[in-house]
Amino acid sequence: MKQALVNMLTMQDRMNTRVHENWVQQHFEWYRAAWIECGELIDHYGFKWWKKQVPDMEQVRMEAIDIWHFGMSALFVEGKDIDTIAEEIAADIEARSPSALGVREATEALALHCLQTRSFSPALFWDLMDAAELDFETLYRSYVGKNVLNFFRQDHGYKEGTYVKDWDGMEDNEHLVELLAPMDSSDPQFADHVYWALEKRYREAVLD
Repeated sequence: MKQALVNMLTMQDRMNTRVHENWVQQHFEWYRAAWIECGELIDHYGFKWWKKQVPDMEQVRMEAIDIWHFGMSALFVEGKDIDTIAEEIAADIEARSPSALGVREATEALALHCLQTRSFSPALFWDLMDAAELDFETLYRSYVGKNVLNFFRQDHGYKEGTYVKDWDGMEDNEHLVELLAPMDSSDPQFADHVYWALEKRYREAVLD
């Protein structure tokens, strides 16, 4: 687990650095982004007792992965290296007592922690993962995929407005899901393989 955490933290640092070279020193309100994503997750799960709602668990899990992006970012502080942060996350998860909360309750507990402490709790996030039936392998695979897609977008004109998000009738997120399915996330070059696969399909569908 620790190596996977190091990989994800390293990738998040690279992405945040692309937005601002000295992003850690800016003290951006990552906790705020995390609790707002919690609200979006609840919306996909359903909270309106006055109407029929069916939880969209696929979207719930995708929102959880988005929360993880912001949560990891919130754990970076000056003077603390990635290896130390990974060790602290692993220790927090190891020490936790599973809450057995439902999706709504686990999400609210995490959001409340973000608001009260202006920080992020990996242990409470793991309670949410349990409630949403999101295992670590899926979290890792999906996180790496989405991070690579974000870089791919930037490399292909996302900021300039020249990137094409729909290819052959599907959004790039949908292509990503298809491409990830047969890949081995334990491969040291997993992220590179994801990027190359996106490049190949994008070139065939859009550029050629």
